[in-house]
Amino acid sequence: MRAAADAYSALQPRLLRALMARRWPWWLALVLPWLLLRSWPGLLVALLVLGFDFWRLRQRAERQWPRWLDAAVPALEDSSALLQQGTDTAGPLARLQQQRLLGRLAQAVDAAALRRIASVQARFDRRWLALSFAAAAMLWLWPGQSSGLAPQALPASAAAANELLLQVTPPAYTGFAAYETAPKALQVPEHSEIRWCLKTEPANAAAIELSDGSRLPFAPRCASWQANEAMFWRWQGQRYTVLVTPDGAPRIAIESPDELIQVLARDARSARIAVTLSDDYKIERASLHLTLARGSGENIRFSDRELPMPVSSDPRQRRWDKTWLLSELGMEPGDELYFFVRAADNAAPRPHIVSSPTYTLRLPGLQAAETESSALPMLVKPENLRSQRQIIIDTEQLLSEMKANPRFPPGQLRARSEAIAADQSRLRLRYGQFLGEESSLFGDDHGDEHGGEHGSEEKQDILHRFGHAHDQAENATLFDEATKKILRRALSAMWDAEKQLRAIAPQPALPHEYKALEAIKQLQQADRIYLHRTAFAPPPIKEEKRMSGDAVGTAPYRREQGAMPETVPAHLRELMAALASEQAALPALWSRTAQDWIRERIRADEDRLAAQRALQDVMDGCANCRPALRAWLRGSVTEAGVRLQAEPSTATPFSKAWQQRSEP
Repeated sequence: MRAAADAYSALQPRLLRALMARRWPWWLALVLPWLLLRSWPGLLVALLVLGFDFWRLRQRAERQWPRWLDAAVPALEDSSALLQQGTDTAGPLARLQQQRLLGRLAQAVDAAALRRIASVQARFDRRWLALSFAAAAMLWLWPGQSSGLAPQALPASAAAANELLLQVTPPAYTGFAAYETAPKALQVPEHSEIRWCLKTEPANAAAIELSDGSRLPFAPRCASWQANEAMFWRWQGQRYTVLVTPDGAPRIAIESPDELIQVLARDARSARIAVTLSDDYKIERASLHLTLARGSGENIRFSDRELPMPVSSDPRQRRWDKTWLLSELGMEPGDELYFFVRAADNAAPRPHIVSSPTYTLRLPGLQAAETESSALPMLVKPENLRSQRQIIIDTEQLLSEMKANPRFPPGQLRARSEAIAADQSRLRLRYGQFLGEESSLFGDDHGDEHGGEHGSEEKQDILHRFGHAHDQAENATLFDEATKKILRRALSAMWDAEKQLRAIAPQPALPHEYKALEAIKQLQQADRIYLHRTAFAPPPIKEEKRMSGDAVGTAPYRREQGAMPETVPAHLRELMAALASEQAALPALWSRTAQDWIRERIRADEDRLAAQRALQDVMDGCANCRPALRAWLRGSVTEAGVRLQAEPSTATPFSKAWQQRSEP
């Protein structure tokens, strides 16, 4: 058995070499079209087919070599299968025949016999070859695909493109690895570093030209640029686009509660809070901020808590869905719980920090329930005033929603700001009563106080019957000067906050609201509180000017309109007028004017790059490209001046007569 195994081991390599020598021309014909087309995917598929064919040929040779030898070598007497049997299991005649075959094997199975075996057993299936040629022909005839996956470039600059190498290094926090590539269109993460390196060091290498007009010289063999916005670059006449994928801020979705203000049931024992966070790369920090408000009016106590959100297996997402017991949140009947979510990603050098809108969980109090269920008749009361602290909370909530949503609806912003301004106005009028300001918040009760009280008396002073007295005799005794100053400061701050809110500017109103709150806190510590209104003290009248008819220093009632704003700068109008003609000379520094206007007015990346291509073509001397650049500049003018008042004109007798004559 040992001799037979040695004979087969010596025969197997010779047989495989003979089979491969017969098959390799067909394999070369299978791979050659894809090598000529330089199509690496097609070459890969052809190599896979080649490897499969070799594996199948080897398996056939290992299983069927005895039958192949018997068919090609008659001297083996159809007994080649005995070489695979062991001497222990074979009979005496079989062992004798094995010894005879071993003696003849070296001479009978020569190179000619192996070639005869290969010519019969190593025939190639021509269908694979026909399929390969057909696929290569289709790829060759298909428009624009003759170069496979190689970046399309002009033939004249193909050699130049081979001299340049791009090295792209994404930011470390993205987790992407750096890579090298030939010049082609790219899409990279924001803040990636792109380096253009020359494979050789020529004497005068052309600089890299960017779409914004800047140039990057090679120093000595490489030029670098940080990708912060989409642009295209040009080198030796070829343009390539670089698109930038911006790193967005974390996205916060609060699934429960589904309303900003949710009123819980009176017998509620739990509340569900479900929050989902997602980011492009990684959420570094996320926390749930809880503020519990207890009390009413100005006597409100606040307690804050911050709870970190649990980390998930995916660093780009976090989710926290929990049903909280009200006892865990510390809520009692009559309390309000304000909560929002704050998240930060791992962007460098400055992470994106976002906050969700503030949600409110309100648990009705026992007193409110008893009031609603009371069957006793009662007078209709005005709506409860919102405290200054509640106005501050509403303003901060509006600002956080505006920051979380840059495209906050203008109509909703106006309505919310005016609603807060109305609350501030009512509170200002309420505190203004202490200094005698007029207020219609609780109805005009002066008629009930002054008229009808002595209606049965026939004789009454006309002033008390038809007048409207406001001053209080006890004003000088019940108000000290320090309290008046604090009240004036509080009312002034409330008025400034209301003006900003009426102007739809909640951010500037917030400092004034805090000033008013500080003054109110000082008022709470006063020894005496006065609730009556006092009369308005007008400034003293100058008797020497009264009824004199002196109009010096007065302003006309009609305000003259200012000049119409300049929508299109003069230098840009001059440039567009020059671009209307192919032969007109362009003004000085026209490229910087057009570049600044395009970067300022055109926001979409594709439109901005197209406008910058037209600008670069005009800079290169393309006269036919001027209309395209002029169209981009004119299309970016989105607003036009509007005159709200006609030009003043002098009405002469001639103009009046002409106007009357022209009328039908």
